[in-house]
Amino acid sequence: MAWVVVCGALAGCSPAAPELETDAARQFQARVLSITQAAAANDDATALKSLDDLIAQLDAATADGKVSFKRHQSIQSAIDAVRADLTAQAQAKAKAQADQAAAVAAKAAADAAAAAAASQAATAPDVQAPAVPAPGNAGPGKSDKGKGKG
Repeated sequence: MAWVVVCGALAGCSPAAPELETDAARQFQARVLSITQAAAANDDATALKSLDDLIAQLDAATADGKVSFKRHQSIQSAIDAVRADLTAQAQAKAKAQADQAAAVAAKAAADAAAAAAASQAATAPDVQAPAVPAPGNAGPGKSDKGKGKG
């Protein structure tokens, strides 16, 4: 992910790099490690909070003259890229959870409707259809006798 970019921006942190003091570089690298670990553990909230802490640390180091303006900009750009990745990842996770919750709710509603229909069918009064004479039967007391005679 993009936190590799942050590591890359900090990778030039050697004693010979006058744009970033060694002590500040070590502190930044420790913070980047915590961001990487949180992101690897899918703990986006912690990773984003650590990014905020890194920005505060970067701004303070820049104000103290431990980080050049040019290096500050490159690190800030890398942080922005990481934040975009983490935010997109968090949004995708939230959408997947919302979709799953909606599917569970829909299934529960369908199950409840089916149970209600079954319950209603089980408790409905047993109504019998009225007796209908069979075809060819004229009804009680009437027979075919005498038809066609006389």
